[in-house]
Formats: sequence, C-alpha cells, structure tokens
Amino acid sequence: MRRTLPAALIAVLTALSLAGCGNSDSGPVIDQVRESGVLKVGTEGTYTPFSYQGPDGQLTGYDVDVIRAVGDKLGVSVEFTQTPWDSIFAGLEAKRYDLVANQVTVNDERTQKYDLSTPYTYSEGVIVTRADDNAITSLADLNGKTTAQSATSNWAQVARDAGANVESVEGFVQAITLLKDGRVDATVNDNLAVAEYQKQTGDTGVKIAAETGDTSEQAFAARKDSGLMPDIDKALDELRADGTLAQISQKYFGTDVSAPTN
Repeated sequence: MRRTLPAALIAVLTALSLAGCGNSDSGPVIDQVRESGVLKVGTEGTYTPFSYQGPDGQLTGYDVDVIRAVGDKLGVSVEFTQTPWDSIFAGLEAKRYDLVANQVTVNDERTQKYDLSTPYTYSEGVIVTRADDNAITSLADLNGKTTAQSATSNWAQVARDAGANVESVEGFVQAITLLKDGRVDATVNDNLAVAEYQKQTGDTGVKIAAETGDTSEQAFAARKDSGLMPDIDKALDELRADGTLAQISQKYFGTDVSAPTN
C-alpha cells in the first residue's frame, strides 16, 4: 500500500536536501575536500602503465600512485571514478570528481580552461606504424595518412596538425588493434605508453617509426578557480624533494620521468 508523508515532514526533508546540495557546491573545492576527507579523482583505468587494472583487478599505475601519495600529503583518501578519455573533462566539469589524474598534457587551451598542477611527467611523442611499413619515417609523412587517436587528446591534435585524418578511438589498445588490422596507417602517442605496451606484449607487429620531436609535460587538471592547485603543488613539491616521485617513476619505468631531462 502506498503511504503519503505529512506535508510538514515533506517540507523538512526538502529543506535538508537543499541545504545539503548547497554545502556540496559552495566554496573552494579544497575546503570541500578537507571537510569530507575525500579527493575525488577521474581516470581512465585502461591506460597502461599510468592508470590500469593490475593482476589483482585493482586500479594501479603511475598516475594512480602519484595522486594517492598526494592524497596522503593532504591527509585525505582518494576516491577514483573510471571513465573514457573523451568524456573525462566532461565529467570534471559536471563535478563528478574534483581532479583528473590521467597524463593530461599541458597546452595553451587547457591552461586557459582548467587549473593545472605543476608537471609530474616529462615524455616524448612517437609515431607507431606496422612493422612492415616503411612509408612513414617522420611527422611530415603523416600528411594524408590516417591515424587512430582519442579524439580530444593532444596526440590527435599533433596528428591533425601534420595533415593526418584522425580515426577516433577510445584508447591506445584500440588504436593498436586498428593499426594491425590495416584500417589506419599509424598512431601517435607517448613514448612511455608505447614502450610499456611492447614490454608487456612483445608485439613485433608494430614499431616506433619516428619521433614527433616535441617533449610533453603532464599534469593534474581541476576546474578553473577550484582553489585546489596550491595544495596539490605543495604536495608534489614535497614528494619530489623527499624522493617519492622518483621512486614511483622507477617502479613503473625504470627511470625518473618526473623531472625534465637536460
């Protein structure tokens, strides 16, 4: 039998609900994080070795470990939401989480649109082709070719700027699949991600055909004017000074990619 709540009780519940919504959306995000004791983080969970499922099925990776270390410095726990790259900033803007930890490359557009932390990864862009394809040996050779990229990634823009037609994919693994199937000519990505793929799979069907010639810097991203970044940057500075960032980097790459190479 359906029961009807008294009008006075409905009014009280509505007021409490509205009050709760107001608290969650008001004030700097850092204050909300410290009050709740939880930093909400968006990440792919499919981008090895940065954010992926380990052998035990748990989320792991370089970015995951770094943001957990940041959370420890802030004295809060980290709660992850896994989402595809092409919807990761939409989730941030919709306030599904407070911050993106997923190799966000620093560029002018993102700097204007989001709060970005100091970089915690430095890497090089490379072009991957099938092993038997010798037609692409430089970025200029992508002109008129088709590459597989996450549509909103910086690597997609690098490919477009070189004159390539970009086939949209959800992530790196799908890009490699299309490449091996002969449906695209190449994919542009981070040298660290490509090296990890080759190490894990031993795949001899693809190769690094060329370097893009640019060094990219990756950072955490939050909504503009979130108030988060001074605390995030302070934590990163402490983790860099005490050797934690270098230690996490050695764990995943065998070298320190948390600082620029000169």
